[in-house]
Amino acid sequence: MSKKILIIDAHPDKSSLCCSLADSYLEKSSAAGFDVQKLSLRDLEFDLNLKHGYRIIQELEPDLIKSQKLIKWCEHLVIIYPMWWGMVPALLKGFLDRCWLPGFAFKYHENDPFWDRLLSGRSARIIVTSDAPYFYNLFAYLNAPYRIMKKTILGFCGFKPVKLTAIGNVKNMKEDKIKKVINEIGHLGLLGK
Repeated sequence: MSKKILIIDAHPDKSSLCCSLADSYLEKSSAAGFDVQKLSLRDLEFDLNLKHGYRIIQELEPDLIKSQKLIKWCEHLVIIYPMWWGMVPALLKGFLDRCWLPGFAFKYHENDPFWDRLLSGRSARIIVTSDAPYFYNLFAYLNAPYRIMKKTILGFCGFKPVKLTAIGNVKNMKEDKIKKVINEIGHLGLLGK
């Protein structure tokens, strides 16, 4: 049985480097025989705003219901997104707020401060592009932009291990370097990592 992989392309622009990375990963992982699905968040229809927090859960739009099924289905999750202002884009944040709900991604215990990680048994990789060099984020921000996704979101819900591929200095990349990066991400897809 082949590994089930879900790729989430979280860039709002179809002509972005993130989209090319997602396509390269999809192409190579499919060619390697993995069972692969891709979600492009820009193509989904849902309200980004979690209007009542978790006090009242909004009715899920059909695209979010489908997304939850794919997340439960997968054994390995790949999320590809740009880092903007040290954070994920609003599109990805809204998706996480609306889709990764209590009872789906996690469940708090009633009588203690702990929780159940409802998405355990899955691994993940985050592929993050940034105009700043990776080492700048490492030294200036102690990797906070990456740690939030890795530990506070994915780890909180049970994903383990969570690997990081950080692609920095994108604004200064020449065409040959861009092709090399796209091929490297395709190689990860070939390995299903």
